[in-house]
Amino acid sequence: MNLKTKQEYDLVRACLKGEEQAFKTLFELFAPKMMMVCQRYAVDRYEAEDWMQEGFIKAFNSLNAFKFEGSFEGWVRRIMINTALKHINKASRKVEKVDLDHFIDVGLNSDVLSNLAVEEILKVLEELPEGYRTIFNLNVVEGYNHKEISNKLGITESTSRSQLVKAKRALKNKLIKLLKLAG
Repeated sequence: MNLKTKQEYDLVRACLKGEEQAFKTLFELFAPKMMMVCQRYAVDRYEAEDWMQEGFIKAFNSLNAFKFEGSFEGWVRRIMINTALKHINKASRKVEKVDLDHFIDVGLNSDVLSNLAVEEILKVLEELPEGYRTIFNLNVVEGYNHKEISNKLGITESTSRSQLVKAKRALKNKLIKLLKLAG
């Protein structure tokens, strides 16, 4: 076990004993990363903040479910993603169904992304339609496959694939426009 993991585990154990400072320390340690996770799914920063707060409440209320296997950060990240997905599904904002055959895959040029700040990329992601943004985040950022995405969102695998293609295309176009404005 590395030092970072041991420190996280010690903080979780302190929280389980009810030590308030440990809760505060855990929150301060992971809040910036979890905010980034929530921002990728949310429409705006305020929504992301609400989801992050709710996610931390869920995490702290269910700390006894953490099995001290793997990183605490990964465990909290899954809670944040599931919290965001719950809100997306609850709002009945369903992903539009589109036939995959009408689209070709367009990749993102890593040179384009390397010239932009993280904040600029997050802003562009926020501008994507919610369905595109959700599937892009789940697949590209979080590493879920299309079968897992279809199960989480209640859509078909082909819908997930087509939405990812459209998300990549829209993201690419937005990034190119952004670079043209900056250049």
